[in-house]
Amino acid sequence: MSRLNRFGVSMESNLLESFDHFIAKHGFHNRSEAIRDLIREKLSLEKDEKTGRVMGTITIIYNHHIRNLSEELTDIQHHYQEYILFSNHVHITHEDCLEVIVVRGEERTLRDLANRIGGQRGVSMALPSFFTLALS
Repeated sequence: MSRLNRFGVSMESNLLESFDHFIAKHGFHNRSEAIRDLIREKLSLEKDEKTGRVMGTITIIYNHHIRNLSEELTDIQHHYQEYILFSNHVHITHEDCLEVIVVRGEERTLRDLANRIGGQRGVSMALPSFFTLALS
């Protein structure tokens, strides 16, 4: 494991407040974890402009009691069905479900899928995790 280095970041108060809301919404444990994840994501996007093919998961947590949410999530997944290998659904509380969607395709398309899912009312987390495919 690499050695951790500390550095300071300066930003406007309103941006920091928005970032803290983002951290809470997406389940990060602290600012450092969120910053590392965002940097990895941005670097991955830059690197994958050349290859673009990835495989991975999109993990979502949502409240299944929100009206029509399950149907909306199913419709979105049907729209992207050629990229979805399978999904697994688990009930974690009376209201909340966790779903793991295994995907393969162009990273930009899969990030669009994750963003469409994450943008639905009642979805508290949509976390994509991809790795670059070495095979064609």
